[in-house]
Amino acid sequence: MSQHPLAELRRYDSEAIAQYHRNRPWLAIWRFLTIIWFFAGFFFSLKLDQWLNQVERYQEKRATKLRHILTDLGPTFIKVGQALSTRPDLVKQHFLDELIKLQDQLPAFDNAIALAIIEQQLDRDIADIYQEISPQPVAAASLGQVYKARLHSGEEVAVKVQRPNLRPTITLDLYLMRWAAKWLSPWLPLNLGHDLTLIVDEFGIKLFEEMDYLNEGRNAEKFATNFRDDFTVKVPSIYWRYSSARVLTLEWIHGYKLTDTAALKAAGLDTDAMTRIGVISGLKQLLEHGFFHADPHPGNLFATPDGRMAYIDFGMMDQLDQNTKETIAGSVVHLINQDYFDLASDFVKLGFLTADTDIRPIIPALETVLGNVIGESVGNFNFKTITDQFSELMYDYPFRVPAKFALIIRSLVTQEGLALSINPNFKIVEIGYPYVARRLLTGETPEMRRRLLEVLFKDGRFQWERLENMIAIARSDGNFDLLPTAQLGLQYFMSTEGQFLRRQLLLALTEDDRLHTAEVQRLWDLVKDDLQPVRLFNAAWGTLAEFSAIAAFGNQK
Repeated sequence: MSQHPLAELRRYDSEAIAQYHRNRPWLAIWRFLTIIWFFAGFFFSLKLDQWLNQVERYQEKRATKLRHILTDLGPTFIKVGQALSTRPDLVKQHFLDELIKLQDQLPAFDNAIALAIIEQQLDRDIADIYQEISPQPVAAASLGQVYKARLHSGEEVAVKVQRPNLRPTITLDLYLMRWAAKWLSPWLPLNLGHDLTLIVDEFGIKLFEEMDYLNEGRNAEKFATNFRDDFTVKVPSIYWRYSSARVLTLEWIHGYKLTDTAALKAAGLDTDAMTRIGVISGLKQLLEHGFFHADPHPGNLFATPDGRMAYIDFGMMDQLDQNTKETIAGSVVHLINQDYFDLASDFVKLGFLTADTDIRPIIPALETVLGNVIGESVGNFNFKTITDQFSELMYDYPFRVPAKFALIIRSLVTQEGLALSINPNFKIVEIGYPYVARRLLTGETPEMRRRLLEVLFKDGRFQWERLENMIAIARSDGNFDLLPTAQLGLQYFMSTEGQFLRRQLLLALTEDDRLHTAEVQRLWDLVKDDLQPVRLFNAAWGTLAEFSAIAAFGNQK
C-alpha cells in the first residue's frame, strides 16, 4: 500500500496542504459535509428539547452525544473539547462531566498496530526493548496512547505511541479551518481581519510540533532545566535510546489527577497548595522563562505524593522573546499603576493594536473596562471576566488577537479553568498579584529593576503609596521574606546602576520643601517585623563585604 503524500510532512506548510487538497476537492467537501451533518443533528436535538420542555430529561444523553461527536471527528475536535473541559464557568456541568473524559478516556487504537509501530520506529523487537509492557494501553489521548513498561535496567517508564494515519486527518481539518477562517473573517463583528488565518496557522504549527515526539522530548528537557531550582515542579526524564519521532519513552510518574480532589485529600495533599503551585509555575513560564506549556489541561498535570506538580506532556509549547516578556511585565506594571496610556502603548507593542492606531480614544475605554481591577473589586478579577469585557471593546476599537498570543490566552484560561474546577471560589489575582509584586521588588534582572522604577516613580515624583501597596501585596500570602529583597535593594542602591535611584530618592525625601518623615515611618511600621536589627545588620554587612571584594578585584585589574 502506498503511503499518503502528506504522511511524511514534518513541518506545517499551509501552501503544500492547500495544494494537495485543491487537487482533490472531493476529500474536503466530504469532510465538510460530515462535520456539518454531525453538528446539525446535535444542535437540532438541543433545540427540540427546548421546544418540548425536556432539556433536563435528556441533558446527560446530549452531553454524551457531544463527546462521541468530538471523538468521532478526530484529534482536532478532541483538542477543542479538551480546552472546553477546563472551563466550568463556560460549560454546564453535565457537558463538563463528559468533556473531561476526552482528557484520558479516549478509545485506543488496535494494540497489534501500536506494538508494530514501536518495533518499526525503534528497529528492534519489543522483548529486546522492554522487560515487560502492559498488555493494553493505560491511557489514550488525541494523538496517541500510552503503555506502562519496565526497562531491562529496571526503571518504570511510560511509552507513548502515535496513532496511525494522523497527519492526513489533521491536515484536512487544518485546511478546512483555514478556509473557513478566510471566508468568515469579514462577517465577524470583531476586528480580527486576516489574523484568523494566522491563528489557524499557529495552531497548525503547534500541532505538527506536537506530532514530533523527538521535539516533545527536547521540550521536556528544556522545561526541566528552567525549573531545575524549583522543587515544587516535577518533569519526567526522557529515555532517548528508546524514543523516535512517533514513539517516546519517558519516566513513569506516580501521582493523582488534579481534578480528583477526593484522592488528593486522601493522600494528605492540600488542593489549594496545588492550585498555588500551578498558578505560580504558569506565571514563571510566561514572565521568567518565556517558554510555556500551551496545553495545561488536567490530563497533563498530576500531583505527586510528595506534593509536587508534575507536567507530563510537552508537545504543545511556545517561546517568547525577551522583548515580549518585558512588555508583558510592563503591561502588568501599567495595569497596577492604572497608567492606561502606557497600557495602550503596550498593546501596540504586543500587536493587539496596529502601529498606526490612534490610541487616544481607546484610553477612556480601557479605564472603564479595567478601572476596577485594582480597585475594590480586585478580588473578583479573573481572565474570564476580563476576556468578556475586552470582547465588548473589540466591537468598537481595532483590537486584534496576534497569532502568538492565541496560545498564551489559551494557556492562561485553561490554567484558570483548572483552578476553578478544583476550587470554585478561586481568584487568580490572590496568587498572581503577590507573585508579580515579589518579582518587581526582588528585581533580579536590569529589566525587572527598570519596571520597578516605573512603578515607584511617576512624572518624576516618588510614589510612596505604591511602594507601601506593593510590599503589602507581596506579603499577603505569608510566604514572602522581605530581607533578601532588602539586601538586593541595598546592592542595587550602592551600584553604578543605582545612581539614578539614589538621586531620585534624595529628592523624594525632600520634595515639596519638607522631609517626608511620615511616609518613611509608615514604611518602617510595615516592614519592621521582617527587618529585625540583627538580620538587617548582617545583610548590610554582607552587602558591604561583597562590594569591597568587587572593588578590590577591580583595582587589581
